[in-house]
Amino acid sequence: MKKIGILSDTHGFLDSGVYKHFASCDELWHAGDIGTIELYDELVKFKPLRAVSGNIDNHLIRSVAPENLYFELEGIKVFITHIGGYPGRYDPKAAIFIKNNPVDLFVCGHSHILKVIFDKKLNVLHINPGAAGNHGFHQVKTLVRFEIHQGKPQNMEIIELGKRT
Repeated sequence: MKKIGILSDTHGFLDSGVYKHFASCDELWHAGDIGTIELYDELVKFKPLRAVSGNIDNHLIRSVAPENLYFELEGIKVFITHIGGYPGRYDPKAAIFIKNNPVDLFVCGHSHILKVIFDKKLNVLHINPGAAGNHGFHQVKTLVRFEIHQGKPQNMEIIELGKRT
């Protein structure tokens, strides 16, 4: 069993609640728009990190966080990218990737809108954790935490960190 913490769109700001809510996690996934290499380094020191770069991320972040991640963990195939859309309205690049590389879990960021939707057409669980930073139009900073147990995502939790400042 693995416990996973997902965040996105920090834009250079790391809320202290991340440490509290992700303390029991085995690893973190960041779905892009990290913002600064210092924030990336801080997350790496805290927990094992899988991260993708986003559209605001500079060359330093892009050198350590690719545009896409595709991996298998505990029997689940995962695809993470920053700009991905959502079921019925996927970004064209993400849609092509998912159709050519079936996945169980698709994680993206960018929209600052928290969504967890099962796409019956592609048989994939879509997760956008919303935005954990202060930059953007979202009103509340959010995270997602869940477990992978016996090849299935379980015990998914939506975490609100409070209003963005």
